[in-house]
Amino acid sequence: MPAHILVFDSGIGGTTVLGHIQRSIPYAQYSYFMDNELLPYGAQTQQTIINRLSALIRYIEHKKLNVDLIVIACNTASTSALSAVRLITNIPIVGVVPAIKPAAQLTQSNKIGLLATPATIASEYTKELIRTHASCAHVSLLSSVELVTIAENFFFTDELKIEKLHKELVRLNISPEIDVLVLGCTHFPILADAINEFLNKQVKLLDSGQAIANRVYDLLLNTDKLTVTASATKKPLHFYATAYTSDNVLSTQDIITQIDLTQYVQS
Repeated sequence: MPAHILVFDSGIGGTTVLGHIQRSIPYAQYSYFMDNELLPYGAQTQQTIINRLSALIRYIEHKKLNVDLIVIACNTASTSALSAVRLITNIPIVGVVPAIKPAAQLTQSNKIGLLATPATIASEYTKELIRTHASCAHVSLLSSVELVTIAENFFFTDELKIEKLHKELVRLNISPEIDVLVLGCTHFPILADAINEFLNKQVKLLDSGQAIANRVYDLLLNTDKLTVTASATKKPLHFYATAYTSDNVLSTQDIITQIDLTQYVQS
């Protein structure tokens, strides 16, 4: 039986990672879970994020969803809660972390930018990534919650609020000396083309999407979950949301289920 892969994010940003995984493993069963009731996670406390991800695990078990692998396609959630959540489940979990290591290998100026949410920027995990992999470079830490909102709106309406985007990028004041900019939030690749244009295509933009897809494939490689029969067909993507999402923003072939995650949060 093909793998059932659940991809999680606070909003729609994790679809940028999902796309990479789907191209690597096209015949898997996919569920996409967005905790949009608490969007954006970058504004939440670490304990709140741990509680929500723990509730997700309990929901999966209670509903017997038979998930083979979970991808936390959210840098904030991964850096805040990945270790804690792995302790309460036997389901393999793949997290997303900022692409600091490849950025340090690519930079020619030894000046890197990390564009992420405030929670990711402040996390000890991120600081350790920088100490371990980019100690010889200067890493500018650039935090934004506004870009998450802009990306969500763009995804659902196909209308980019370009003035808001430019205003936020001006506020961030990205140094012209930076030659590699890490997109440390899975929402930000949605805006990659527009960010690239604003920076006059002088900066290499990096995200972790393909690296995560490679990791998922490797974890499933020695199982029977990658086996494809001659009659295999791609399965509809099942969306779960914790807040209302209009049906017209999703493909008519997709399924969406709204759930109340709060009942699975333990005090």
